[in-house]
Amino acid sequence: SKDGCGLGACGSCTVLLNGLPTRSCIVLTAELEGSEVTTIEGLADGTNLDPVQESFMEKGAVQCGFCTPGMILTAKALLDRNSQPSKEEVIRSISSNLCRCTGYKKIVEAVEAASSTETPTT
Repeated sequence: SKDGCGLGACGSCTVLLNGLPTRSCIVLTAELEGSEVTTIEGLADGTNLDPVQESFMEKGAVQCGFCTPGMILTAKALLDRNSQPSKEEVIRSISSNLCRCTGYKKIVEAVEAASSTETPTT
């Protein structure tokens, strides 16, 4: 995970807390007892990257890397809830994560590409 603003505003420190994107910089460690926490470092399965991580690399949505961990984990949480989100849902989901490099276009494309690799739930 990455420390950014320390105020919960930028999203670079996002982790998945019980499957939900959460700003880790504003959560006390004592509050985590019994919780499942997934960081960007724990997302890959051994030597295989998660499909969202792969998609971000393939689509060039990584730029400087400041926002990348938070964007990937936010996208992962969205795709875990809805494997085929609309473009508007993708934009709404990542809108609270700040990115100064890409203008979000490549990030949205990466999430859309990752959603097409997921098997839709029936």
